[in-house]
This record gives sequence, C-alpha cells and structure tokens, in this order.
Amino acid sequence: MRTRRLTWDALLTAIALTIFMIEARLPALAPVPGVKLGLANIVTLYAMFALGPVDALGILLARVLLGGMFAGQLMTLLYSLSGGLLCWLLTLFLRKVMTHQQIWLCSIFGAVAHNVGQIIAAIAVTRTPSLIVYLPILMVSGMIAGAFTGFAAQFLINHGGLPKGTRR
Repeated sequence: MRTRRLTWDALLTAIALTIFMIEARLPALAPVPGVKLGLANIVTLYAMFALGPVDALGILLARVLLGGMFAGQLMTLLYSLSGGLLCWLLTLFLRKVMTHQQIWLCSIFGAVAHNVGQIIAAIAVTRTPSLIVYLPILMVSGMIAGAFTGFAAQFLINHGGLPKGTRR
C-alpha cells in the first residue's frame, strides 16, 4: 500500500508541476501582478480530499519547490509557498466541516487565503504596506479562479473516482 500511495503522490506531483510550468508560460490574465488561474491547485485540492492532508502537503511542497527551481524565480517560490501553506491550513480545517459536494466552496475560501498569504509575503519582503491595495483585486480574481479549480477537483473526485486503495 505504501508503494501505491507513493506512486500516486509522485504522479500527482508531476501533473501539478507540469500544469504549473505551462501556466507560468501563459501571458498574464490581468495587469495586476499575481492574478492567475492557479490550475495546479486542482491537483492539490484533489489530493486533499482523495488522499488526505499529508499527501496534499507533500504534493504542494514538492510542486512549489520544484516549480520555483525550474522557473528560476526565487520570489515565485516565496509567494507560492506562503500562499500555498495558508491555503492548505484553511483547507485542512474546511475539509472537516464541508461535504464532497462543497469542495468548490472550500476552494474559493482557499484561493482567498492563498492571496492573503501572498500579500503578507509581499509586504514583508518589500516593506511596503501599501501593497494591501491589491488585495481586493486578488480576492475577486481568487474567488473566480477558486470556483473553477474547485469545481474541477470536485468533478474529479465525484466522477473520476479515487485511487484504488486510498481513503477519503
């Protein structure tokens, strides 16, 4: 069972990293820095609900670290890590109170938490508190992207099945 679980984690990490790298090459969706779809989060959200929080955290950390190295942008690593960890923590809590029919809603909250984490990191790094003005724009775009990624992850779990030998 451990080998099967590790194989699933590696496969999902590779998928998430591939999506992350492709999305990094796409043109910006908006003139505001940080606005993107976050499609790799579909994989992390799927892992959280299909495999569990430990697997999801491992996939998230591997994707962020490898993505930062492959993209060659150290700041991407810092912002993705701070946003991703805050999102993971909130999703960990919400997973206990929401059903598998509410994954999309959990994803919206997680996306907002991700944006809050990114803004906190940006303010800490630049020592520019006025960056908070970007938060409303990031929150709205995060809600839209979070709904999309949440519905995609929910569809995968409810219709695509779960990896054999895993728990919900």
